[in-house]
Amino acid sequence: MVSSKWPAPAKLNLFLHITGQRSDGYHLLQTAFQFIELADEIDFTISDSGKVGRSSVLDGVAATDDLVVKAAYALKERTGCKLGVDIKVHKKIPIGGGLGGGSSDAATTLVALNELWGCRLPSDELVTMGLSLGADVPIFINSHASWAVGIGEVLTPIEPEESIYLVIYPGCSVVTAKVFSADNLTRNTTTITIRDFLERGGINDCEAIVRKQYKEVNNALDWLAQFAHARLTGTGACIFASFPNIQTANIVKEQLPENWQGYTVQGINESPLLKRLAIERNRA
Repeated sequence: MVSSKWPAPAKLNLFLHITGQRSDGYHLLQTAFQFIELADEIDFTISDSGKVGRSSVLDGVAATDDLVVKAAYALKERTGCKLGVDIKVHKKIPIGGGLGGGSSDAATTLVALNELWGCRLPSDELVTMGLSLGADVPIFINSHASWAVGIGEVLTPIEPEESIYLVIYPGCSVVTAKVFSADNLTRNTTTITIRDFLERGGINDCEAIVRKQYKEVNNALDWLAQFAHARLTGTGACIFASFPNIQTANIVKEQLPENWQGYTVQGINESPLLKRLAIERNRA
């Protein structure tokens, strides 16, 4: 059985405050996640082999290290499912851009195979499995724009404006650990409330560090700031700005330097993964 075109949407961090650091080294934060229309698509071919395979090729990532393969094996281990699957990922989200593509692919794999294999685990169990794969995986499983605190695992649904964004990938990959290990990273930002954010927004505490460590990101932020309020998503490398309409965003996109990639997208508060899951269930 082949089940195709399962979406794995990208996300933006609309702000990122680092409010402290735990004794185990993990940083405490506040952030708001929102999905965008840019998405990978994943095809699943279900078999009786019991084996998990990946037919797509991801540069620099072995199949055994791919989060979609790890997600499938985690579900098999948790449920004892005897079925197999071949997974094919059609990548559209830039790798290493801070848009959560790998985490989203893993989340979609858990949600889709939970249905296709007939495991039917509740969502909270999928979230627990997802957290073991990556801190951002639960947001994609929950499938709604969210306010996140703690190390990013405590989520509250929110309804930010579904703006039009121009997202720019400046052609480099940011090493998150390098950013969070910087001595001069701000780690004591005062906490704010959801209302504070929705009314006044926030900043990205990582931006100053990333600007110093990655000249490509620094240049992209300065370039985009000519047209709108430019922001870093997560630790980058992607940056973004909101625009009043698609036409205005596209005018700016047409002026991008040749070595940068640009995406004109709308923010969305409900993941398209939910609609795809509903379609699959209606077929049953």
